[in-house]
Amino acid sequence: MGCNEKKFNHQETVSRYYNAFRLGNYNEIKTLMHDSLTLVNGDFETAYNHDGFYEFFKWDSVFKPSYEILEIAQKNNKILVTVTQKNLRNAFLKNNPLKFKSNISFILGKISKIEEIESIDTNWQIWQKERDSLINWVKINHPDLNDFVNDMTMTGATNYLKAIELYTSNQDSLKFK
Repeated sequence: MGCNEKKFNHQETVSRYYNAFRLGNYNEIKTLMHDSLTLVNGDFETAYNHDGFYEFFKWDSVFKPSYEILEIAQKNNKILVTVTQKNLRNAFLKNNPLKFKSNISFILGKISKIEEIESIDTNWQIWQKERDSLINWVKINHPDLNDFVNDMTMTGATNYLKAIELYTSNQDSLKFK
């Protein structure tokens, strides 16, 4: 640890992490995460090094997210946190904000794993219906944007927003005919 690098307790580290996401400050996030960070969401587990996590951060930032910690508590050497996440994608998928509980693990005082353990009040049927409608419409009307849902790069996120914009303006124009 560098001489001028302050060590935070786990709760402070988690608070600073979500605040850095809210502010779009990847350099701060990088100082709070271990050499690798694993995100677990259901059956999906993705391990990132700093460069890989930066790509995820850029993808996330395209949707203009805001994060708010609702509850935070230490449990053994982990933090249990309840967070809301608002963003443009969640708004389109009619689940804005997303509210979830996560267990956060640490190695040498830095975040090493974020495991989502519960989604709260999320309507996955509506989420899937809206997502599938968008995907099917894009396949027919804008095949150049296909696979935007699975592209976790900044380009993929930009295409996702472009697909939402095109789909929404099309749906709005149908209302006035």
